[in-house]
Amino acid sequence: MTIASRQQPVKVLIVDDSASARMMLRRIIETDPSLQVSGMAQDAYAAARIMKTELPDVILLDLEMPGMDGMTFLRRIMQQHPLPVVICSTLTDEGSVRSVEAMEAGAVDVIRKPTLHDASAKLEATVRICDALQAAAMSRSRQRAGPRHQPLPLLPTQKLTADEILPPPNFARPVAPGPLVVCIGASTGGTEALREVLCALPVDCPPVLVVQHMPKGFTGAFARRLDSLAAVRIREGEDGMTVSTGEVVIAPGDSHMILRHRVSGYYVRIAGGPNVSRHRPSVDVLFRSAATTAGRNGLGILLTGMGDDGATCMGEIRKAGGATIAQDEATSVVFGMPGEAVRKGHAQQVLPLTKITAAIMAFARKTLPEGSAT
Repeated sequence: MTIASRQQPVKVLIVDDSASARMMLRRIIETDPSLQVSGMAQDAYAAARIMKTELPDVILLDLEMPGMDGMTFLRRIMQQHPLPVVICSTLTDEGSVRSVEAMEAGAVDVIRKPTLHDASAKLEATVRICDALQAAAMSRSRQRAGPRHQPLPLLPTQKLTADEILPPPNFARPVAPGPLVVCIGASTGGTEALREVLCALPVDCPPVLVVQHMPKGFTGAFARRLDSLAAVRIREGEDGMTVSTGEVVIAPGDSHMILRHRVSGYYVRIAGGPNVSRHRPSVDVLFRSAATTAGRNGLGILLTGMGDDGATCMGEIRKAGGATIAQDEATSVVFGMPGEAVRKGHAQQVLPLTKITAAIMAFARKTLPEGSAT
């Protein structure tokens, strides 16, 4: 018997003022037997009436609606009935900025409203939307009691490894000396976790590269928002961009980010290619490049997120002599990615979120604070 057959499907309420968008999202969600559309509403008022009868497990919410806009509705949900909310937004400058604001207000994830122009785009949108809803249902904001396990992927998609983008590291060949570098991977719940970690970094921190699973067009707004809050400089990655002390580079949505080294220091390559570990950008790709380029001078960190992206290639960082840290279960919104790293034995340290920044600066001194060894 499968996991899906033993459990009740996750009930999803779709809130969108476009009838065609509601039907498109419903058709996508219904491809996954672990999900069930329990209701559809054209505005916040209709959604509130539905919720008086039955609370959903997850709300899929459009921000741009007539009457009460989605942001106001989100804030009322968080005040009155805190539930996991996934934002479904259009790719516009205003939409991306408001989506970042929505995650600060309590939304657990943001997805781009899909445009199903071909079979490949439809499959990719289906995977992204269903994964986001499953992850949201497991988040710590879910009120209904139940185990916080990680369900098996139910969609029939081929899962590719970092081999599709980069060759495996040659551990017999020593890595050229270089500066320290920190690589961080995150997914569900990661935007707020990253805000806590990055905004506490001092200006003399090592260079930091980040992969946060986020749609194309939204990572730029996310980087700009963090840059306005942090002491360090935070930018969305561009091909050939250098990264040095006191700087953070966030991988652009829909592109892989690869660490490279030259005489003057580190820089990043931004590359296309297939999804790796079901994602683009992929943490596994970034971590493999760190193992190859930085070796013992690299620190790999996995924060909250569903799935296992980054867990395998974190082991490559460790094998190359670098340091590795996983966020602990108690402070993770979803203990998927860090949990897999722990299960595989690739995390040298398992730390609460509040200690991650201190661990980064301890790494800058080539020591690690005490934590739960794995």
